[in-house]
Amino acid sequence: MSSQFKTVTIAGGTGTLGYHIVEAFLNDGSYNVKVLRRKPKTENEKAKLLASKGAEIIYADYDQKDELVEVLKGTDVVISVLSYKNTNLYESQVPLLVAAKEASVKRFIPSEFVHPTPDNKIKFEEELINSGLEYTIIFNGLFQEYLSFIGFDAKNKKATFYADGNKKLHTTSLSDVGKYTVETLKMPEARNAVIKVAGATLSLNEYLQKFEEVSGEHYSTSFFSNATLFKNVGLIIIHL
Repeated sequence: MSSQFKTVTIAGGTGTLGYHIVEAFLNDGSYNVKVLRRKPKTENEKAKLLASKGAEIIYADYDQKDELVEVLKGTDVVISVLSYKNTNLYESQVPLLVAAKEASVKRFIPSEFVHPTPDNKIKFEEELINSGLEYTIIFNGLFQEYLSFIGFDAKNKKATFYADGNKKLHTTSLSDVGKYTVETLKMPEARNAVIKVAGATLSLNEYLQKFEEVSGEHYSTSFFSNATLFKNVGLIIIHL
């Protein structure tokens, strides 16, 4: 199915996840792809690489609304992949949302995914829903590239379980999150909706089996209580 949208602007497109989302749109070939970076302009290898593949790199001062509005004119969809590190996701995304509305952007996809800042996320979701813009909120579970966060130590061939080994977890690779994001623009049901995606849904024991199959080596295992799970990594894991 084709998309009604033509121009996509991705804020945070040179970050860990953002880069994969930009690549997915470029690989799809159906969109004009822009990567919005903050001023001042700085050298960035990922930006150079994405530009060489066809992305347009644009810059704006997020504190200057008129500047943000100007760079967003002609954009159909804004995708925010702004990081939660050293920033407040609500405060960092509101200027982008305000400018997007004034620039007549059609749809806004917020920086939800897997960020451990639930209060700020919920607050911004409410702001987005009440903005009048179309929206799609995407949840993807834990990133497969970061299973070490929940106890899988590939280097030392160890697995630490913070929950029952039969506990099911939803995980998705960074590249697949990018592909799913592209597909939401072709799905009528993604308009004003929450989309939950998962590349795999396996138990901790099944993930351990995958690690052992790939490495060809046995992993030693240790276990901790559920209390330790929620204290140490509970905010990292999103159960869909």
